[in-house]
Amino acid sequence: MLLNGRNAVVYGGGGSIGGAAARAFAREGARVFLAGRHPEPLQAVAEQIRSAGGLAETALLDALNQQAVNEHADDVASSAGSLDISLNVIQHGDVQGTPMSAMYLEDYLRPVSTAVQTTFITAQAAARHMMEQKSGVILAFGGSGTQEPGQYLGGLITAFEAIEAMRRQLAVELGPYGIRVVTLRSGGIPESLPSDMEGREEIAGAIQAATMLKRAATLEDVGNAAAFAASDMAASITAATINISAGALIDW
Repeated sequence: MLLNGRNAVVYGGGGSIGGAAARAFAREGARVFLAGRHPEPLQAVAEQIRSAGGLAETALLDALNQQAVNEHADDVASSAGSLDISLNVIQHGDVQGTPMSAMYLEDYLRPVSTAVQTTFITAQAAARHMMEQKSGVILAFGGSGTQEPGQYLGGLITAFEAIEAMRRQLAVELGPYGIRVVTLRSGGIPESLPSDMEGREEIAGAIQAATMLKRAATLEDVGNAAAFAASDMAASITAATINISAGALIDW
């Protein structure tokens, strides 16, 4: 197994993307620590992992609360013996469907502020332990991308660009300690769209149509890519993105 003996923290572990990554981590042998604000989805993912023979623990946690994140990271490292993988996929509170010219300032800035704060807090908490270990992987999700006419993604793209700037800086500063920092870029995951989302089918169709392979990335694809990126199979990959967009996001 790719992650046998590793300890992984997934912030937003009860969500669709966090759950997919957590299940893949556990499948590959990692002990998974799911953190989030709502107990029911965390427990649901934990039960899925346990029923498949994996190890999972849950913690109610606001990933914007620096003290709580630091205390949780300390507990994980102390009880499990190490903190090897950190992935933050909490929701950023973005508002979509409204042109910037018609948006409220707070709606545009909310995802940017949330992304910067939570990425800083969770990456710093992980880095403290990983620097002592001289090893570890910090994963981000989103990455730089393009915006098609009429998408009206508000501050989401700005938030992703901010995360990328932080990922580049973290990779440079933490590389000498053997810590890798990698972003997963998807171009959109139709399965992750809320079932009651207005225009869900049209949005999912647009995501698929934008790909070269004419199939969008799935949650299973996300989990597989996250497990690979966190493993020694990707030991030479840092300061980089792994593009799982099926060709929607082009790297020429």
